[in-house]
Amino acid sequence: MASATRIDGAWKIRFYDGAGTRRQIHLTGANQRTAENFARHVGILNTAKILNTADIDRGTALWLQGLGQSLYDKLAAVGLVAPRAAAVLGAFLAGYVQDRPDTKPATQRKFGSAVAHLVAFFGENRDLRSITRGDADGFRAFLYRQKQAENTVRRYCGLAKQFFRAALRRHLIDENPFGDQVAAVRGNAAKFHFITREDAGKILAACPDVQWRMIFALCRWGGLRCPSEVLALRWEHIAWQERRFTVPSSKTEHHGKGVRIVPLFPELAAVLTEGFDVALQAIDAAKEGKTRVTVGGPVITRYREATQNLRTTFQKIVIRAGLKPWPKLLQNLRSTRETELAEAFPLQAVTAWMGNSQLVAAKHYLQLRDEHFERAATDPQTDPQTDPNTSASDSRPKNPKRRNPEKHRVFRGSADLFASLPLARMGDEGLEPPTSSL
Repeated sequence: MASATRIDGAWKIRFYDGAGTRRQIHLTGANQRTAENFARHVGILNTAKILNTADIDRGTALWLQGLGQSLYDKLAAVGLVAPRAAAVLGAFLAGYVQDRPDTKPATQRKFGSAVAHLVAFFGENRDLRSITRGDADGFRAFLYRQKQAENTVRRYCGLAKQFFRAALRRHLIDENPFGDQVAAVRGNAAKFHFITREDAGKILAACPDVQWRMIFALCRWGGLRCPSEVLALRWEHIAWQERRFTVPSSKTEHHGKGVRIVPLFPELAAVLTEGFDVALQAIDAAKEGKTRVTVGGPVITRYREATQNLRTTFQKIVIRAGLKPWPKLLQNLRSTRETELAEAFPLQAVTAWMGNSQLVAAKHYLQLRDEHFERAATDPQTDPQTDPNTSASDSRPKNPKRRNPEKHRVFRGSADLFASLPLARMGDEGLEPPTSSL
């Protein structure tokens, strides 16, 4: 049996062990109900220790399992439980990644990269409980010393926060050392690049075959993510008569948005039609006599692994077109298309076609171009009732109708009334009532 006694504002849990020695555990910040509940579990653990049995009720077992490390250590210090084995960083992170089969291959690669940096800084055998908020600051500085970009640093710190949140939920640590690290990824306008229609035509002409022309067209005019959405597209996803196509999206399927419907834009339709004709020509000769032929399977047949690096080949195509490669080579194709569409259609329609939110679009995709400034300066949007040739200073209505207070019923005759009142000079204190000096 154990008792809970309040002494000098703190609760003390007291009990006698099997040798008759009085033991004591200090609880700070607990209320009476919590202290008494703690004492009850301590009594059960002490009885099991005295009787040399591991048989304790399920409630105490669950309580013990969910107990924070500092309180658990207090129980271990008085011999009621065996010390918990130290959770080391390397083993914990490896287990966390292995226990997340729900994540996509791209996410797994991000996990692996973050884990590599954490182990490089802290060491594989570092005790999780020994990592402090100051150590988290040191990890961030370590990334900066590696010349990592700001958004990359934020991503790694965000993943570290996610890893240690899992450790906290498993009661391996008492607080998340990365809990207050800034992890929100910001938009980087310096890496935006708008691919004009003229440059897009040059790139299309430089593509070596119809497969690459379709890859480029799906990114530049379809706004698809590359490579995941481009490689997932199949011929049966295209509704030619309705002039729409369905885009399977592995990136957003866990948000309940695994597919989206996108218009079959004219620029894209022309290139896909070419690819469709090539696919028809490849059909077995035995099917040539049929009046209706269905082409199925992937639109892009050359690259079937989402991990394949299309960027290197596309960079060569850009150079062959006589252009200088830009930052975020493939993502800026999608950014360009979303910027174009946002100028012509409602943003809610554009984001539905692109598969992102208006917040994400504004933060990471929509570009502010010099053309916008030029258009605003040379083609002002004027009020329909205002002459567009009239300057702002002359936009006031001519000969405005003046109101005469004398004709208003409230002020009728007021001029004669006020004229008859005696005038007095204002004192030095002005209109404010006099106040005593402080």
